[in-house]
Amino acid sequence: MSDENHPPPSFDALMPPQIAAKATDVGAAKAGMPTLTIFALAVLAGAFISLGALFSTTVVAGAADVIPYGVVRLLAGLVFCLGLILVVVAGAELFTGNNLISIAWAERKVSTGRLLRNWTIVYLGNLTGALATVGLMFLSGQYEFGDGAIGSAALAIADTKSSLGFGHALVLGIMCNALVCLAIWMAYGARSVTDKILAIIFPITAFVAAGFEHSIANMYFLPIGLAIKQWGSDSFWASSGLAPADFGGLTVHSAVVDNLIPVTIGNVIGGALMVGIVYWVIYLRPRVEAAGVGR
Repeated sequence: MSDENHPPPSFDALMPPQIAAKATDVGAAKAGMPTLTIFALAVLAGAFISLGALFSTTVVAGAADVIPYGVVRLLAGLVFCLGLILVVVAGAELFTGNNLISIAWAERKVSTGRLLRNWTIVYLGNLTGALATVGLMFLSGQYEFGDGAIGSAALAIADTKSSLGFGHALVLGIMCNALVCLAIWMAYGARSVTDKILAIIFPITAFVAAGFEHSIANMYFLPIGLAIKQWGSDSFWASSGLAPADFGGLTVHSAVVDNLIPVTIGNVIGGALMVGIVYWVIYLRPRVEAAGVGR
Protein backbone atom coordinates (compact mmCIF):
# COMPACT_ATOMS: atom_id res chain seq x y z
CA MET A 1 0.00 0.00 0.00
CA SER A 2 1.07 3.54 -0.63
CA ASP A 3 -0.33 7.01 -0.37
CA GLU A 4 0.39 10.20 -2.24
CA ASN A 5 3.06 11.14 0.31
CA HIS A 6 4.87 7.82 -0.16
CA PRO A 7 4.62 6.82 -3.84
CA PRO A 8 5.66 3.30 -4.80
CA PRO A 9 9.21 2.84 -6.04
CA SER A 10 9.62 3.20 -9.79
CA PHE A 11 11.95 1.45 -12.16
CA ASP A 12 11.37 4.04 -14.89
CA ALA A 13 14.27 6.34 -15.73
CA LEU A 14 14.11 9.85 -14.31
CA MET A 15 12.78 12.52 -16.63
CA PRO A 16 15.08 15.43 -17.56
CA PRO A 17 13.62 17.90 -14.99
CA GLN A 18 14.18 15.27 -12.29
CA ILE A 19 17.70 14.67 -13.54
CA ALA A 20 18.39 18.40 -13.21
CA ALA A 21 17.24 18.34 -9.59
CA LYS A 22 19.33 15.24 -8.90
CA ALA A 23 22.39 16.77 -10.58
CA THR A 24 22.04 19.76 -8.26
CA ASP A 25 21.97 17.56 -5.16
CA VAL A 26 24.83 15.38 -6.40
CA GLY A 27 26.94 18.43 -7.22
CA ALA A 28 26.38 19.92 -3.77
CA ALA A 29 27.32 16.62 -2.14
CA LYS A 30 30.49 16.27 -4.24
CA ALA A 31 31.61 19.81 -3.42
CA GLY A 32 31.11 19.18 0.29
CA MET A 33 33.19 16.00 0.59
CA PRO A 34 36.39 16.00 2.69
CA THR A 35 39.59 16.78 0.80
CA LEU A 36 41.20 13.39 1.37
CA THR A 37 38.08 11.54 0.22
CA ILE A 38 37.85 13.64 -2.94
CA PHE A 39 41.53 13.12 -3.72
CA ALA A 40 41.46 9.35 -3.13
CA LEU A 41 38.40 8.92 -5.34
CA ALA A 42 40.02 11.13 -7.98
CA VAL A 43 43.15 8.96 -8.00
CA LEU A 44 40.89 5.97 -8.67
CA ALA A 45 39.18 7.81 -11.53
CA GLY A 46 42.53 8.66 -13.11
CA ALA A 47 43.49 5.00 -12.94
CA PHE A 48 40.10 3.85 -14.27
CA ILE A 49 40.21 6.17 -17.28
CA SER A 50 43.79 5.07 -17.90
CA LEU A 51 42.63 1.45 -17.97
CA GLY A 52 40.13 2.40 -20.66
CA ALA A 53 42.88 4.17 -22.59
CA LEU A 54 45.16 1.15 -22.20
CA PHE A 55 42.40 -1.16 -23.41
CA SER A 56 41.77 1.09 -26.40
CA THR A 57 45.48 1.28 -27.31
CA THR A 58 45.80 -2.49 -27.12
CA VAL A 59 42.78 -3.14 -29.32
CA VAL A 60 43.83 -0.74 -32.10
CA ALA A 61 47.46 -1.92 -32.13
CA GLY A 62 48.16 -3.08 -35.68
CA ALA A 63 44.47 -2.95 -36.62
CA ALA A 64 44.89 -0.08 -39.09
CA ASP A 65 46.78 -2.43 -41.41
CA VAL A 66 43.77 -4.70 -41.92
CA ILE A 67 40.62 -2.83 -40.78
CA PRO A 68 39.11 0.38 -42.24
CA TYR A 69 39.79 3.56 -40.27
CA GLY A 70 36.21 4.11 -39.14
CA VAL A 71 35.87 0.57 -37.82
CA VAL A 72 39.15 0.89 -35.92
CA ARG A 73 37.89 4.08 -34.28
CA LEU A 74 34.58 2.40 -33.42
CA LEU A 75 36.40 -0.45 -31.69
CA ALA A 76 38.65 2.02 -29.87
CA GLY A 77 35.60 3.88 -28.57
CA LEU A 78 33.68 0.80 -27.49
CA VAL A 79 36.48 -0.55 -25.33
CA PHE A 80 37.42 2.88 -23.96
CA CYS A 81 33.96 2.94 -22.33
CA LEU A 82 35.45 0.69 -19.65
CA GLY A 83 36.97 3.77 -18.01
CA LEU A 84 33.78 5.76 -17.46
CA ILE A 85 31.79 2.62 -16.60
CA LEU A 86 34.25 1.97 -13.76
CA VAL A 87 34.02 5.60 -12.63
CA VAL A 88 30.21 5.62 -12.55
CA VAL A 89 29.48 2.10 -11.32
CA ALA A 90 32.44 1.44 -9.01
CA GLY A 91 32.51 5.04 -7.77
CA ALA A 92 35.20 7.66 -8.37
CA GLU A 93 35.62 11.39 -8.94
CA LEU A 94 36.39 12.44 -12.51
CA PHE A 95 37.25 16.05 -13.40
CA THR A 96 35.34 16.06 -16.66
CA GLY A 97 32.20 14.58 -15.10
CA ASN A 98 32.47 16.95 -12.13
CA ASN A 99 32.14 19.88 -14.51
CA LEU A 100 28.42 19.24 -13.99
CA ILE A 101 28.78 20.70 -10.49
CA SER A 102 28.19 23.94 -12.40
CA ILE A 103 24.47 23.16 -12.07
CA ALA A 104 24.68 23.26 -8.26
CA TRP A 105 26.79 26.42 -8.53
CA ALA A 106 24.15 28.08 -10.72
CA GLU A 107 21.53 27.09 -8.11
CA ARG A 108 23.69 28.77 -5.45
CA LYS A 109 24.07 25.50 -3.55
CA VAL A 110 27.82 25.53 -4.18
CA SER A 111 30.06 28.59 -3.87
CA THR A 112 32.61 29.52 -6.49
CA GLY A 113 35.37 28.69 -4.03
CA ARG A 114 34.04 25.19 -3.37
CA LEU A 115 33.52 24.58 -7.07
CA LEU A 116 37.12 25.50 -7.89
CA ARG A 117 38.38 23.57 -4.86
CA ASN A 118 36.68 20.41 -6.08
CA TRP A 119 37.87 20.79 -9.66
CA THR A 120 41.46 21.44 -8.55
CA ILE A 121 41.67 18.50 -6.14
CA VAL A 122 39.99 16.15 -8.59
CA TYR A 123 42.20 17.24 -11.49
CA LEU A 124 45.36 16.66 -9.45
CA GLY A 125 44.04 13.34 -8.18
CA ASN A 126 43.17 12.23 -11.70
CA LEU A 127 46.70 13.17 -12.81
CA THR A 128 48.20 11.18 -9.95
CA GLY A 129 46.16 8.09 -10.79
CA ALA A 130 46.94 8.35 -14.49
CA LEU A 131 50.69 8.77 -13.95
CA ALA A 132 50.77 5.89 -11.49
CA THR A 133 49.11 3.70 -14.12
CA VAL A 134 51.60 4.88 -16.75
CA GLY A 135 54.47 3.94 -14.44
CA LEU A 136 53.10 0.48 -13.73
CA MET A 137 52.35 -0.27 -17.37
CA PHE A 138 55.73 0.93 -18.56
CA LEU A 139 57.53 -1.19 -15.96
CA SER A 140 55.40 -4.18 -17.00
CA GLY A 141 56.85 -4.02 -20.51
CA GLN A 142 53.36 -4.42 -21.95
CA TYR A 143 54.23 -1.93 -24.68
CA GLU A 144 56.55 -4.57 -26.19
CA PHE A 145 53.75 -7.08 -26.75
CA GLY A 146 52.78 -7.98 -30.32
CA ASP A 147 56.35 -7.40 -31.55
CA GLY A 148 56.08 -3.83 -30.35
CA ALA A 149 52.67 -3.17 -31.89
CA ILE A 150 51.19 -1.82 -28.65
CA GLY A 151 54.10 0.54 -28.08
CA SER A 152 53.97 1.69 -31.69
CA ALA A 153 50.27 2.47 -31.32
CA ALA A 154 50.88 4.34 -28.06
CA LEU A 155 53.60 6.44 -29.69
CA ALA A 156 51.42 7.22 -32.70
CA ILE A 157 48.52 8.28 -30.49
CA ALA A 158 50.69 10.51 -28.30
CA ASP A 159 52.46 12.05 -31.30
CA THR A 160 49.15 12.89 -32.98
CA LYS A 161 47.69 14.44 -29.84
CA SER A 162 50.76 16.57 -29.12
CA SER A 163 50.74 18.00 -32.64
CA LEU A 164 47.15 19.26 -32.70
CA GLY A 165 47.82 22.88 -31.91
CA PHE A 166 45.99 25.02 -29.34
CA GLY A 167 42.89 25.91 -31.39
CA HIS A 168 42.14 22.43 -32.67
CA ALA A 169 42.73 20.88 -29.24
CA LEU A 170 40.41 23.44 -27.61
CA VAL A 171 37.48 22.70 -29.92
CA LEU A 172 38.03 18.95 -29.78
CA GLY A 173 38.01 19.24 -25.98
CA ILE A 174 34.71 21.15 -26.04
CA MET A 175 33.03 18.50 -28.15
CA CYS A 176 34.45 15.67 -26.07
CA ASN A 177 33.15 16.81 -22.72
CA ALA A 178 29.77 17.76 -24.07
CA LEU A 179 29.37 14.07 -24.87
CA VAL A 180 30.95 12.88 -21.61
CA CYS A 181 28.68 15.08 -19.51
CA LEU A 182 25.65 13.98 -21.51
CA ALA A 183 26.62 10.40 -20.65
CA ILE A 184 26.86 11.34 -16.95
CA TRP A 185 23.59 13.28 -17.20
CA MET A 186 21.76 10.25 -18.59
CA ALA A 187 23.42 7.98 -16.00
CA TYR A 188 21.93 10.21 -13.28
CA GLY A 189 18.53 9.27 -14.65
CA ALA A 190 19.22 5.53 -14.60
CA ARG A 191 17.59 3.16 -12.12
CA SER A 192 19.96 0.21 -12.51
CA VAL A 193 23.57 -0.61 -13.27
CA THR A 194 22.53 -1.88 -16.70
CA ASP A 195 20.80 1.44 -17.42
CA LYS A 196 23.94 3.35 -16.45
CA ILE A 197 26.19 1.26 -18.67
CA LEU A 198 23.88 1.63 -21.67
CA ALA A 199 23.68 5.39 -21.10
CA ILE A 200 27.47 5.60 -21.17
CA ILE A 201 28.33 3.45 -24.19
CA PHE A 202 27.11 5.51 -27.14
CA PRO A 203 28.26 9.03 -26.12
CA ILE A 204 31.70 7.77 -25.07
CA THR A 205 32.12 5.60 -28.16
CA ALA A 206 31.13 8.61 -30.27
CA PHE A 207 33.70 10.97 -28.79
CA VAL A 208 36.56 8.49 -29.17
CA ALA A 209 35.53 7.46 -32.68
CA ALA A 210 35.27 11.11 -33.75
CA GLY A 211 38.73 11.91 -32.40
CA PHE A 212 37.65 14.33 -29.68
CA GLU A 213 40.02 15.10 -26.79
CA HIS A 214 39.61 14.11 -23.13
CA SER A 215 42.06 15.76 -20.72
CA ILE A 216 42.15 12.91 -18.21
CA ALA A 217 42.54 10.20 -20.84
CA ASN A 218 45.38 12.27 -22.28
CA MET A 219 47.09 12.14 -18.88
CA TYR A 220 47.69 8.50 -19.81
CA PHE A 221 48.05 8.66 -23.59
CA LEU A 222 50.68 11.42 -23.61
CA PRO A 223 52.94 10.27 -20.73
CA ILE A 224 53.01 6.64 -21.87
CA GLY A 225 54.14 7.81 -25.32
CA LEU A 226 56.77 10.07 -23.78
CA ALA A 227 58.01 7.26 -21.51
CA ILE A 228 58.36 4.83 -24.41
CA LYS A 229 60.16 7.44 -26.52
CA GLN A 230 62.57 8.28 -23.70
CA TRP A 231 63.17 4.91 -22.07
CA GLY A 232 61.88 2.27 -24.49
CA SER A 233 64.00 -0.86 -24.59
CA ASP A 234 66.39 -1.63 -27.42
CA SER A 235 64.38 -4.78 -28.19
CA PHE A 236 61.23 -2.68 -28.65
CA TRP A 237 62.86 -0.31 -31.12
CA ALA A 238 64.36 -3.25 -33.01
CA SER A 239 61.11 -5.21 -33.24
CA SER A 240 58.94 -2.20 -34.09
CA GLY A 241 61.28 -0.83 -36.76
CA LEU A 242 60.92 2.64 -35.26
CA ALA A 243 63.35 5.08 -33.66
CA PRO A 244 62.94 7.90 -31.10
CA ALA A 245 63.85 10.38 -33.84
CA ASP A 246 60.61 9.44 -35.65
CA PHE A 247 58.73 11.25 -32.88
CA GLY A 248 60.71 14.47 -32.63
CA GLY A 249 57.57 16.55 -32.12
CA LEU A 250 56.50 14.53 -29.07
CA THR A 251 57.89 16.51 -26.12
CA VAL A 252 56.70 17.42 -22.65
CA HIS A 253 56.20 21.01 -23.84
CA SER A 254 54.05 20.03 -26.82
CA ALA A 255 52.06 17.56 -24.69
CA VAL A 256 51.23 20.23 -22.10
CA VAL A 257 50.96 23.42 -24.16
CA ASP A 258 49.48 22.02 -27.37
CA ASN A 259 47.20 19.48 -25.74
CA LEU A 260 46.56 19.29 -21.99
CA ILE A 261 46.03 23.01 -21.40
CA PRO A 262 43.68 23.71 -24.34
CA VAL A 263 41.89 20.38 -23.94
CA THR A 264 41.25 21.06 -20.26
CA ILE A 265 39.84 24.50 -21.04
CA GLY A 266 37.70 22.98 -23.80
CA ASN A 267 36.45 20.24 -21.49
CA VAL A 268 35.27 22.85 -18.98
CA ILE A 269 33.46 24.81 -21.69
CA GLY A 270 31.82 21.70 -23.14
CA GLY A 271 30.80 20.18 -19.82
CA ALA A 272 30.17 23.01 -17.38
CA LEU A 273 28.68 25.48 -19.86
CA MET A 274 27.26 23.59 -22.84
CA VAL A 275 25.67 20.85 -20.73
CA GLY A 276 25.49 21.98 -17.10
CA ILE A 277 24.49 25.62 -17.47
CA VAL A 278 22.32 24.98 -20.54
CA TYR A 279 20.25 22.38 -18.68
CA TRP A 280 20.10 24.64 -15.63
CA VAL A 281 18.64 27.40 -17.80
CA ILE A 282 16.12 25.02 -19.35
CA TYR A 283 14.88 23.21 -16.24
CA LEU A 284 15.84 25.21 -13.15
CA ARG A 285 16.15 28.88 -14.11
CA PRO A 286 12.39 29.32 -14.75
CA ARG A 287 11.70 27.98 -11.27
CA VAL A 288 14.18 30.44 -9.74
CA GLU A 289 12.59 33.34 -11.62
CA ALA A 290 9.12 32.19 -10.58
CA ALA A 291 10.24 32.33 -6.95
CA GLY A 292 11.29 35.92 -7.47
CA VAL A 293 15.00 35.25 -7.04
CA GLY A 294 17.16 36.99 -9.62
CA ARG A 295 20.81 36.60 -10.36
